[in-house]
Amino acid sequence: MKARQLLPACMSFLCVTINLAVLAQPTSAQATLVHRLGRDTMAVEHFTRTANRLTGESVTRLGTAVARIQYDVAIGANGRPTAATYRVRTPAGTPLANQASEVRLTFMGDSVRREAVFADSTNTRMIAAPGGVPAVSPAYGLYEVPFALMRRGNLQTMTIAAFGPGANPQAITLTAGAGDTIRATNAAGLATVYRADREGRIQSIDATATTQKLTAVRTTARPDLSAVAAAMKPAGTLSGRGNTSASFLQSVVFVNYGRPQVRERTVWGGELVPFDAVWRTGANEATHLATSRELTFGDVVVPPGLYTIWINNVRGAPQLVINRQVGQWGTVYDAARDLGRVPLVMSATPDHVEEFTINVRAAGAGRGAIDLAWGSQMATATFAVR
Repeated sequence: MKARQLLPACMSFLCVTINLAVLAQPTSAQATLVHRLGRDTMAVEHFTRTANRLTGESVTRLGTAVARIQYDVAIGANGRPTAATYRVRTPAGTPLANQASEVRLTFMGDSVRREAVFADSTNTRMIAAPGGVPAVSPAYGLYEVPFALMRRGNLQTMTIAAFGPGANPQAITLTAGAGDTIRATNAAGLATVYRADREGRIQSIDATATTQKLTAVRTTARPDLSAVAAAMKPAGTLSGRGNTSASFLQSVVFVNYGRPQVRERTVWGGELVPFDAVWRTGANEATHLATSRELTFGDVVVPPGLYTIWINNVRGAPQLVINRQVGQWGTVYDAARDLGRVPLVMSATPDHVEEFTINVRAAGAGRGAIDLAWGSQMATATFAVR
């Protein structure tokens, strides 16, 4: 059969079209999920599901290397997994150096036996894990196993222990929502929203409310994953760190922050900085503000020291939030530790700002401003230096 093009995959700064060869006419049990970050394809996954088995592979360029995650899950007559095998491979399909050639899971009631197979030994552990199921990012087809259990039992909620190739499972709460949606919420309270039909078949994925920000759609085309892996380039660090500082009256105001990109998504009041929610003001580690002198933002007094800053994007009245907690990840926000909230003034940027940019600048004698620019708009807070 002739090869045909499925979807464009934008690699780093270059947009490359991946040629996905149609190897055979897919059946209703086969599916492909194309995982994207904005416009960029980050992973392509193909899997086959039958009554007693789920097998698949996800090729991902997230991180510093392209990897192929292969999985094979045995399913019992009750719909629950009985065993699973993971193999993580290089783009060429060979085992990773100095890593387990495969990881085997055996689900035994409220426990899981994990066997990591190396060339000269097998490391075996028994792990207590009520509700254990195989699940690893970005191989989201595995979620069809617990989704099918929910649909079969007409359950509104289910708590699972998601087992990947690593030794520690992740607690996930599944909640059936309106229509065909299922929310998968992790221990940090971040939720991925799936659309799954009455058989538990995934139709789409929306992880924009999580730190990964991925979305995915289902297609019936069957890709040549070896060709996909050969064409992919590692994404590397998706949001590098940035620093900005300015001097005032023999003192320094300094900000360290993560710099995510727009990637053709909506920004202020959209996917990236939604209305009426506190946003991390960057990516990855929390954004930190350091000052060696006392600052005043209107009525808010900021003593010398180290703080984290956030944006509360109240519709029509956005605020810069200054918080006393420091050293945490950017999703860890404790409102009880707020020092104060400062009004932000929104303005249009002269040009599109693809990479989130913070600028600390002087604004006259003993005065300064913090500009936070992204997309087509910039938020600004002014301060005085004492």
